[in-house]
Amino acid sequence: MYLQVIGGFILLLGGAEVMVRGAVGLSERLGISKLVIGMTVVAFGTSAPELLVSLNAALAGSPGLAVGNVVGSNIANIALVLGAAGLITPIVSGGRELVKDGLVLFIGTAAFMLLALRGAIDLFGAVALLIVFAGFIYYSFWREKNVEGGSLADEVDEFEAVPHSLWLATILLIAGFAGLYFGSELLIEGGIQIAKSFGVSEAVIGLTIVAFGTSLPELAASAVAAMRKHTDVALGNVVGSNIFNIVGIMGVVGAITPLEVPARVLDFDMWVMGLVTLLLMIYMIGGRRELGRFEAGIFLAVYGAYIVAIAAGVDRISF
Repeated sequence: MYLQVIGGFILLLGGAEVMVRGAVGLSERLGISKLVIGMTVVAFGTSAPELLVSLNAALAGSPGLAVGNVVGSNIANIALVLGAAGLITPIVSGGRELVKDGLVLFIGTAAFMLLALRGAIDLFGAVALLIVFAGFIYYSFWREKNVEGGSLADEVDEFEAVPHSLWLATILLIAGFAGLYFGSELLIEGGIQIAKSFGVSEAVIGLTIVAFGTSLPELAASAVAAMRKHTDVALGNVVGSNIFNIVGIMGVVGAITPLEVPARVLDFDMWVMGLVTLLLMIYMIGGRRELGRFEAGIFLAVYGAYIVAIAAGVDRISF
């Protein structure tokens, strides 16, 4: 079961990388603009591991793992990824556009929490989340076309080793999808077995092992951006990923199959996600504009305390 999880992560992360490169190459061959490629192929491709894992878990009858993956990923992205990046170099939240993205993240997180309090993300809740997501996508596309300094088209140029032949791009695209599919299958099977062997809920595995694994691309990308002093990119990676997770992925999966929200997520984990998101808002839409090393250390300490609380069995405490 541990080899299944490790193999699943390797296939997931490798599959996402191969799929994005193939899709970028295919899109360029078909004459699609870099802006559209950045808005769709790159943005959706980098969130593909979370989407495939949550969708497969939900269809396999493990909604706790599906919800736990998204909630845990959002906690890890803010507290762990930004905390690690902030230790490398202080993160400056500059520009009105990032502020607006922060507002969308705040609204999306609040909407998910309110809908989750109903006990499940059903079709009504999924549609509500997808409306927020569609508004974000439309605004992002409009902004990139009409505001100078757009970055989505530039992200396409950062991909190296993009195939320029049609047949190779197609092969990479198919191979990437296959890696994502089989990787998510292995990861879900291994995760469920681990949960059973330790006598913990599937939600706990989703909140910890699976969430950490699917957050590895964001951790790597943000750490590299921080080392290059591109702190706006590090922050943008996390904010964009969290928006995709909480309204995009939960909306898509909830529209396909109703997602029952586990009691432990309702009682504890969801509120931790809300807390770290609120802490981030201090730097995105509040008065402060720099997340320094001291604050980054606090973010990491919060994540460490969260993992310790899970290990201590916080779900067995009566709230």
